[in-house]
Amino acid sequence: MALKLGELLLKAQLINQQQLGKALDEQKASGGKLGEVMQRLGYVTEDDIIECLSHQFGVPSINLRHFEVDEAVARLVPVDLARKYNVIPVNKTGATLTLAMADPTNIFAMDEITFMTGYRVEPVVSSEEAIREAIDRYFGSSREMELKRVMEDIATSDETALELLDEEDEVDPAQLAESSEEAPVVRLVNIVLTDAIKRGASDIHVEPYEKMFRVRYRVDGLLYEVMTPPIKLKDAIVSRLKVLAKLDIAEKRLPQDGRIKMKVKIEGRTKDLDFRVSVLPTLFGEKVVLRLLDKENLRLDMTKLGFEKSSLKKFEDAILQPYGMILVTGPTGSGKTNTLYSALGRVNTPDVNIITAEDPVEFNLPGINQVQMKEAIGLNFAAALRSFLRQDPNIILVGEIRDFETAEIAIKAALTGHLVLSTLHTNDAPSTISRLMNMGIEPFLVATSVNLIAAQRLVRRVCASCKGEIQVPIQTLLSVGFTEAESSGLKIVQGRGCEKCNNNGYKGRVALFEVMGITEDVRELILSGATAVELRRKAIEEGMITLRQSGLQKVRDGVTTIEEVVRETIL
Repeated sequence: MALKLGELLLKAQLINQQQLGKALDEQKASGGKLGEVMQRLGYVTEDDIIECLSHQFGVPSINLRHFEVDEAVARLVPVDLARKYNVIPVNKTGATLTLAMADPTNIFAMDEITFMTGYRVEPVVSSEEAIREAIDRYFGSSREMELKRVMEDIATSDETALELLDEEDEVDPAQLAESSEEAPVVRLVNIVLTDAIKRGASDIHVEPYEKMFRVRYRVDGLLYEVMTPPIKLKDAIVSRLKVLAKLDIAEKRLPQDGRIKMKVKIEGRTKDLDFRVSVLPTLFGEKVVLRLLDKENLRLDMTKLGFEKSSLKKFEDAILQPYGMILVTGPTGSGKTNTLYSALGRVNTPDVNIITAEDPVEFNLPGINQVQMKEAIGLNFAAALRSFLRQDPNIILVGEIRDFETAEIAIKAALTGHLVLSTLHTNDAPSTISRLMNMGIEPFLVATSVNLIAAQRLVRRVCASCKGEIQVPIQTLLSVGFTEAESSGLKIVQGRGCEKCNNNGYKGRVALFEVMGITEDVRELILSGATAVELRRKAIEEGMITLRQSGLQKVRDGVTTIEEVVRETIL
C-alpha cells in the first residue's frame, strides 16, 4: 500500500521521483506510514493525500477534523472492529451506512461491517491519522478503555475492605496493606505509572480534595489532568504507592520520602523505572508526588543541551580549570542537575577524584563517588563538604548552596585547589553575586573564587512531526526583542498538534542559557560593590548572551515558539 500511494502521488504530479525516493529512505530509517513521512518532510499535505485517493478510487473524501459525527452513528461499529480496520461511521441514511476509510478498496472490512451491522456500506476516504483521532474521540483512547475496565472491576468487586479505609479515627495497618493489594487497585496504579512513561511525564501528582480525587502528569513542564478515580479509593491507591516505596502506611500525619524501583515492559522493551516518592499530609488526605528519574532522558552530551556556541565554549573552558567555583542557577525543575551531570561527564577521567553531595542522588554515575544527604542524622551539605576535603578530591559537586555555612566551605574549597560545582536559586546570572553576598560571603571571596555562573530555563520544543510556518505581526516580533531588520523575513514555526505530541504542538524540551564568565573587569565591579544591574550591563558588553537572547535564537532556529520564550524570560 505504501508503494501504491507513492505511485498515486507521482501520477497526480504532487511529488517527483527524487522526493519519493527520499521519503522511502526516511520511512526505512524511522518507520511509520509513507503518507505521514511525506507530510513530515513537507512534500504533501493531508488534504493532498485525501484528494488524490478520492480521485483514484472514485469515492468522495472527508476531513474528519472539520466534521462532527453523531456519537450514536459512530458507535454503530464496535470499537474493536473500528480499530482493526481503521474505519469509523460518519452518517446513516435509511439502510445505508457511510463509512470513513483510509483504504476504500478493503472489501473484507466492508463485508464484515455489513454482516455485523446489517447496513449497506458506502465508503468515503479520509486520512489514517484523522480516523484514529476520531476513534479516540468517540470511543476513548486505548488507555481510557483499559481504565474503564479497571473501574468496572472495582465497582463489581467486594468493597468491604475498601470501605474500612474511610474511617479516619483508627486505621488498622494490616487492613490497609491488604486493601492496597486488591487486584483492581494494583492494576490502576500500574496503569498510572506505565502511562506516565509512555506520555513522557516527569512527575505524577496524586491529589485528594474534599469531593474529588485526581491524578495529574507534568509533561514538558506543564501539568495535565489525566483521570479522576472514585474518591473512596484515595486511601487504597495512596497505600499501594506507599507499599511500593517501602514507606510506613500507618503514618498519615507526617511527610515521608521514598523511592520505587521496578521493571516494566513497554512496547516490547523492558525498562528500569525509578520514581522518587514524596508523601505530604493535606487537609483531605495524603498527596503523593512521584518524580520519574528516567536515565534515557538524561543527556550527558553538553552540545545537545541547548548552549549557543560562544556560551558552550565559556562553560567548557571553566569546567576544565584546575580550581574555582562554577554555579548553575535557575528555579526548581529548570534542568540544573542535568547540566551539572553533563559537566561531570565531560571531566570524569580515571586520573580525577570526583565526589558529590546530593539531596537526593537522582542518577548513579559510574566512576563518581556520590553521597546522599541525610538531615535526620546530621549529614547535611556542610558536614559532607568538610568530610570531602579529607578525601583528596579534585572536583566536588554540591547539590545546592542553601546557607552561609555551606557557601563558606564551598568557597574555601574553590580557593584551595579544588573545582567546585553547585547550584543556587536565582533569576539570572548577575543576581547570583548579590545572593552570595546576602548570605554573608565577603565580596573579595566571591570575586576570587567564582569562575563562571550559568543561569538556565527550560522551554518546550516544537513538535517535529506537525510543525509548520505561521505569520506573526512585525509589531509582536519587535516587542519580544527581534530587530526591525530581521523581523520582515523571519520564519516562525508552530506545532499544529498531532498524535505524537498529544495535540499540544510541543514534544520535548530544550534549555536556554545565560553564561556569565567572571573576567577581570567583572571582578573589579564585584569588589567595588556593584549592583546586579551594573554587573549585567558589563557582562552584556563582554558578549554575554542573555536568557531572552538565547530564547530568540531558538525561535530563529525553529526549535521553540515566541510564547514559550516570553513565558520563561524577560527583556
